[in-house]
Amino acid sequence: MSEISLKLQRVRQFLAKRKFSAALLGNQNNFSWITGGKNAHVVLASEAAIAGILVTSSRAHVLTNAIEHPRLYAEEITPARFQPLVHPWYEADSAKKLIKKVVGKGIVVSDNGAYGTRNMGGILARLRWQLLPEEIKRYREVGAAAIQCLETVCRKIKPGTTEYEIASELGGLILSKGALPHVILVATDERIIHFRHPIPQSKKLRRHAMLVVCVKKYGLIANATRLVHFGKLPRELRGKHDAVCRVDTAFNMSTRVGYPVSMIFRAGMHAYAQEGFVNEWKLHHQGGATGYAGREWFGSPGCKEVVLENQAFAWNPSITGTKCEDTVLVRKDGLEILTPSSNRWPMVHVHHADGCIERPDILVR
Repeated sequence: MSEISLKLQRVRQFLAKRKFSAALLGNQNNFSWITGGKNAHVVLASEAAIAGILVTSSRAHVLTNAIEHPRLYAEEITPARFQPLVHPWYEADSAKKLIKKVVGKGIVVSDNGAYGTRNMGGILARLRWQLLPEEIKRYREVGAAAIQCLETVCRKIKPGTTEYEIASELGGLILSKGALPHVILVATDERIIHFRHPIPQSKKLRRHAMLVVCVKKYGLIANATRLVHFGKLPRELRGKHDAVCRVDTAFNMSTRVGYPVSMIFRAGMHAYAQEGFVNEWKLHHQGGATGYAGREWFGSPGCKEVVLENQAFAWNPSITGTKCEDTVLVRKDGLEILTPSSNRWPMVHVHHADGCIERPDILVR
């Protein structure tokens, strides 16, 4: 079966099991998921798409208005796969009436509660967590683009550059790859110490910078962090970064198919304690599952989730002043790093019970 056929099958099995008549996937991430990586956005910051995929037991439709229909079917949608349901933009209830015409009196669920549907977004999201081979191939492309943009900018920036200018350079490169900047964080010098989520400001770089990206393409999001330092690396920062790389390794090497996330999180907490930073994990979330959302869910000591095969993760442990983050894919035989550093990027070699792995070091310039 094709990728789209398999995904439609997942949705229909969900409907049959719960005796629902149809599902409307109206958020951008689910639109991209079920269409094989296509786009349905105008406003980038909007979670809702400009079209929804209405799936019944026998058909799949694109529900959209007359403004968006021409472009979607010219550039995104294959008509043979998804039949159009087009409504006038100026009639408030026209979409709702179309849904009723197709479905009748049956129950329609959705990922966002639009048009009076029953919101089951949290459960529907689970259908996308295990990636298919075609998605994994696309994810590798997204990860490679993300890390190329991130590490290129890290090598270009200079003292005196503002965080705004760094973010602008990074965003422009991401867009040049046909991708979108889902998140761009930039902190320089003391802002790295003070803030875990540093949106860019007018502050000028002196010696130390942290760049964080979440890059979106085909609906898939690749997450990564890299750090740059100008001049000799301070001994304290050297020690902290080595420590956070070991904590990151503990999280990632414990992320295996079938493992409870609570157990993985305990391994990370234990690593923090071993490094002498027992409470640092409380200062920032540690990441979790990713894919068609920046984080599908966050790991925590009480998380009830279990790692699935072909599920993506992005752990992001931090110790005040430094951080380590990449996006990985959990395979049967271990982890694949989807945001691998280039051969020119310095790496930290970390020894673990399951072997030696490399984590991104601070680039000293």
